[in-house]
Amino acid sequence: MARRSTPLLRRLLSPSPSPSPSPSPSHPISAAVSRRSVTYMPRPGDGAPRAVTLIPGDGIGPLVTGAVRQVMEAMHAPVYFETYEVRGDMPTVPPEVIESIRRNKVCLKGGLATPVGGGVSSLNVQLRKELDLYASLVNCFNLPGLPTRHENVDIVVIRENTEGEYSGLEHEVVPGVVESLKVITKFCSERIAKYAFEYAYLNNRKKVTAVHKANIMKLADGLFLESCREVATKYPGIQYNEIIVDNCCMQLVAKPEQFDVMVTPNLYGNLVANTAAGIAGGTGVMPGGNVGQGHAVFEQGASAGNVGNDKIVEQKKANPVALLLSSAMMLRHLQFPSFADRLETAVKRVIAEGKYRTKDLGGSSTTQEVTDAVIAQLDQRPMPRF
Repeated sequence: MARRSTPLLRRLLSPSPSPSPSPSPSHPISAAVSRRSVTYMPRPGDGAPRAVTLIPGDGIGPLVTGAVRQVMEAMHAPVYFETYEVRGDMPTVPPEVIESIRRNKVCLKGGLATPVGGGVSSLNVQLRKELDLYASLVNCFNLPGLPTRHENVDIVVIRENTEGEYSGLEHEVVPGVVESLKVITKFCSERIAKYAFEYAYLNNRKKVTAVHKANIMKLADGLFLESCREVATKYPGIQYNEIIVDNCCMQLVAKPEQFDVMVTPNLYGNLVANTAAGIAGGTGVMPGGNVGQGHAVFEQGASAGNVGNDKIVEQKKANPVALLLSSAMMLRHLQFPSFADRLETAVKRVIAEGKYRTKDLGGSSTTQEVTDAVIAQLDQRPMPRF
């Protein structure tokens, strides 16, 4: 920085032939301002390495979690992993895994396959309920250099994670008739609404949209809306509106840039998040996580394709971008902001350059090639603009 200061001062003090009332982006003052940032002041001991529970999972999970481990080691990030083998066809999440997450407070996981129809219940849902991870957050946004149908997409879908249609209360009334209960409570609706507005407030977001079907499910979704409206009154600086879920899906594919933060009951959030991810670039690049009062689990944001298929696994061409960006979210959660910034910047540079991309992004690279490219970008610095 010291070597750059003298040339900068000379340029600032030298007379300008054509002064401009407002500096352009290439003006040295603007360049200096854009490069400066107020430093992060850690508390004593904040640099101590943190334990993170790691669940590689099924399918492509070991490939993409392996990519994260390599990048973390290359950065010398202050985290280390406690790895547990968990498969989606297990009857329950092993107790030692739950204990590890309770102890470490943070978990990174690959996808866990859930049998369709019969078989065991979803271990993903079990984890959320056991740890009370009541808020799911998926960030769907355009990545520079990755062409999509829509521009200026930056949507955060916040989904209630513990009740609704995922309550798991199903039974056969008589042969051929099955009843599945949707449970909505005031307590869970209020806390997810509070989380959504608090997120918007802390991240300088301007609008929160509640997604519902209260025109048909008047009591259940009506209670959800009532809770959102009550919380919205406590945040007068944030715009609040509501949208019926079917219209929401249509508006997402027609004009997604109108949405900012979206708060939803359980099932709608899963559908909306996957739709938004597809619009913004695909499920392979969208980060996400699940958080409760005391624990957080980070994973690929959109559930579609998070296990992949046998061909991708055999060819080792899974896209690691989503989980790498989720890991950047995890590093911020652990209060390691500079490591998070380095990782996010490196991933975005690889995407922008376009040389290393997996098949879902129009390329033919392997997981390892993308990982190596991200590692190569970790310590690159932007060129000075003067």
